Amino acid sequence: MEGLGSARLRDLPSVDAVLNTAAATKLLERFGRAASTSAIRAALGDARTALRSGASSVLSADELALEARDRLEAEDRSGLRPLFNLTGTVLHTNLGRAVLAEVAIEAATAAMREPVALEFDLSAGGRGERDDHVRSLLCALSGAEDATLVNNNAAAVLLCLNTLSDGREAIVSRGELIEIGGAFRMPDIMARAGAKLVEVGTTNRTHAKDYRSALNAQTGVILKVHTSNYQIKGFTAEVGARELAVIAGEANVPLMNDLGSGTLVDLSHYGLQKEPTVREAVAEGAGLVTFSGDKLLGGPQAGFIVGKRELIAAVNRNPMKRALRVDKIRLAAIEATLKLYRDPDRLAERLPTLRLLARPLPEIAALAQHLLPAVTQAVGANFMVALCECRSQIGSGALPLDTIASAGLVIRSRAGGGALERLAAALRGLDRPVIGRIEDGGLVLDLRCLTDEAAFLSTLSRLNTHALA
Repeated sequence: MEGLGSARLRDLPSVDAVLNTAAATKLLERFGRAASTSAIRAALGDARTALRSGASSVLSADELALEARDRLEAEDRSGLRPLFNLTGTVLHTNLGRAVLAEVAIEAATAAMREPVALEFDLSAGGRGERDDHVRSLLCALSGAEDATLVNNNAAAVLLCLNTLSDGREAIVSRGELIEIGGAFRMPDIMARAGAKLVEVGTTNRTHAKDYRSALNAQTGVILKVHTSNYQIKGFTAEVGARELAVIAGEANVPLMNDLGSGTLVDLSHYGLQKEPTVREAVAEGAGLVTFSGDKLLGGPQAGFIVGKRELIAAVNRNPMKRALRVDKIRLAAIEATLKLYRDPDRLAERLPTLRLLARPLPEIAALAQHLLPAVTQAVGANFMVALCECRSQIGSGALPLDTIASAGLVIRSRAGGGALERLAAALRGLDRPVIGRIEDGGLVLDLRCLTDEAAFLSTLSRLNTHALA
């Protein structure tokens, strides 16, 4: 048997023999000689292992070339490839949050292809400031005196706190010491900023007298944090931003208001729960207001800082600002996104985030009805597919208790034994992954965010139901 095994190993073609096949020629053209040769050697190694383990057939040179092709294609496939977000969470942090508007994509693409006047003043012919591309837009949309931006809102908070309270005290309510995704906590950000945290009040009740009693010569800032990712209900009390601005003004210290998600429009106009807008926060008297770009605003990842001119100037003088700045690609997309807000009558149809959040339930239900037969056929006889009512959520910490009526399909296994988990894994393994959520013993496909029906059906047709049995 040992001699037979050795003979069969010798029957495997050499690397050169595989490289001389027609299939390998295509590999060389696509991936280059070094990568192709390495993949062929790996395929041969797997074949030897299989033969030693008792495999009955010896792979030919053509078959090994195809094995190498599959290996290279798997390695070449991007982990950032597009997918279908059927989770029911519109701004899913793990799926990239906001989908950009077409004008933002076009602007970013143009900035990638060509040189742009990023920090060049075309009128004066000298050095310019990259913030100038969006400063006037942010001021017009927020009512603030001045504005700047960095690469995300956590960076905005870090930069502002470091500017205003490095080595000094920052006063904040205990009920506002939030934790956001990935165990990222406000006290940790404040510590890294060099601020000395001064907690006032209790978890559920904080009063104006608590802030006043904490003020002293070492106070650098009063910080208000919008608790966008949770709510405390019952016996509660908090001091509003307008009253805090008065307290801060009396003590001649700035008030900083971190809105977190942040929105430039009143969401109640679109059937959603009202969130404080950036313009309202500015009007209430905050010296600095910080908010995100890739959440409710519907743009690329960014952290916006708007407020009083002298405070923005101080932020821009901070050496950390350069380390946290945005590049030309995102800046181009941000500018294009902000310009959409100048036309509020067409905002919902042009901004994907708002369009998806405001998508009418009858439209989603009709889509579910239309897709039911195709999904039933695609998943096979081992599964039952039915229409379902479901609740979508905004996501990314925005309006955590506010869900939106939606519709979709729920898939249940007839067999059990992990079949549903295997189906979910198979859907995730498609060329364009399909991501749903398992809930109450079923795989729910919430269709609120499905906008390309043809692409979805084409992807679903490649589902291998035999592997699910």
